Amino acid sequence: MNAVLSPYTAVAPPVPAIGVLRAEGLGKAYGPITVLSDISLDVRAGEVHAIIGENGAGKSTLMKLFSGHVAPTVGQLIMEGESVAFRNAVDAENAGIVLVHQEILLAADLTVAENLFLGREIGRGLLVDDRAMNRRAAELLVRVGSTARPRDRLGALPLAQRQLVQIARALLDDRKVVIFDEPTAVLANNEVAALLDIVRSLRDHGVAVLYISHRLDEVQALANRITVLRDGRMIGTWPAAGLSQREMAELMVGRELDMLYPHKRPAATAAPILSVTNLAVDHGSQKVSFSVSPGEVLGIGGMIGAGRTELIEGLMGLRPSDAENVVLNGNEIKNRSVRTLMDAGLVYLTEDRKGKGLLLEEKLGPNLTLQALDALNPGVVLNRRQERSCLKSAVADYDIRVRSLRLEASKLSGGNQQKLLLAKVMMADPSVIIIDEPTRGIDIGNKSQIYDFIDTMVRAGKACIVISSEMQELVGLADRVLVMRSGRIVAELRGEDISEENVVYAATTSERGAVEEDENDCSDSDRRAC
Repeated sequence: MNAVLSPYTAVAPPVPAIGVLRAEGLGKAYGPITVLSDISLDVRAGEVHAIIGENGAGKSTLMKLFSGHVAPTVGQLIMEGESVAFRNAVDAENAGIVLVHQEILLAADLTVAENLFLGREIGRGLLVDDRAMNRRAAELLVRVGSTARPRDRLGALPLAQRQLVQIARALLDDRKVVIFDEPTAVLANNEVAALLDIVRSLRDHGVAVLYISHRLDEVQALANRITVLRDGRMIGTWPAAGLSQREMAELMVGRELDMLYPHKRPAATAAPILSVTNLAVDHGSQKVSFSVSPGEVLGIGGMIGAGRTELIEGLMGLRPSDAENVVLNGNEIKNRSVRTLMDAGLVYLTEDRKGKGLLLEEKLGPNLTLQALDALNPGVVLNRRQERSCLKSAVADYDIRVRSLRLEASKLSGGNQQKLLLAKVMMADPSVIIIDEPTRGIDIGNKSQIYDFIDTMVRAGKACIVISSEMQELVGLADRVLVMRSGRIVAELRGEDISEENVVYAATTSERGAVEEDENDCSDSDRRAC
């Protein structure tokens, strides 16, 4: 394992066989649709029990059953030897079980401290003791590695900081069982390391931890035992020490894994299809220039906070920016906005598919066709028949697994939401596609499909820009990688120079290690990053 992934190298200690929570024959159905059936497993004090499986396998549903958010259709829960039936999540929390959700379920307009203590405020007489809550909130924020302040408005914080606040809220009181559902999906490496230390500390203090993650290195580092779900059924439970990451992945998908990434493409030789010169974002930041050619995947790497997403949002007109010029398909784009760039052939798939990419409470059809309404509906009345036809084609072409075309987008698993979002932006028939964190929170089977979709697009003559926090994803997908630090491009890597070590080196070393215009200016120690 690479040194840069050192937070994942810890070995879990032996587990005392003290059962805290047990499921016996647990199942859940919504009408005629069974989403989970015949689940029997136990969670022990001082143990990290990982639950893994592809998107749609039933992991989150199982966690909601354990935490009182939904009631089982069949089976029972047994806690410390007694059968329990939680009416709601409050009942479960009162019993000592808390779920850290994958989605951010906090109040955006309240402060961090107000969110942490919502429903359990510290009182001083008849008044709320804000000072005491802020003091306790500051302690919790330090514990989870957050840089947020108690008085910050939650909605103004980056997604990763909001997730850390949600984790801090779960740790406010002593717990017997803490359930983490994809807790690190939006966290940077240093934040992940802090979170993993928290999980180990809970385990070492006798807390039972249920842990869901698509990051199998985390699972391997933390778990004492691993339970695999597939298609709503339990495949089995194994000691973590006996499973490699590849074996875990093969149990999840039910087959031996082929190569996760497509074969590398020939180097692109065509002239750039998109050229950006001296783009400065948010008034006065570093000026950045880059280009991408047909048949090429351009990766953008760097640590969280390096300015990757901000750069692309500036290009798309989603935040203040200036550029000397932006040339797309041979035409200079002067008034940049999402609409004008989409009409010219450039689309952007956001990293925040739930908050910015999809209308979760709307049905699949409107979500798919929202950006293509002019083409589908030249008149004043929506053409529902054509919308449904497009949806059927997208479901088939992108393997969006749904039990009904009439579902709301919120009912899809994360992987299927991402494929719907990809199908949505492709409705515009773009020539350049920018994808921010293409596989965040997605299981390994859906990852492979997303990679194949990207490969097919660029082999057909389109260009793709991929922003990713997963170093291996950049190595496996990209033909070139631009590494960013502090709002500027500090390295350009090609061919065999694209490696996790080189990306991390360029992203974290001092300014002297940055790429210069002339490669000859690089010292020998810097040359790999040049």
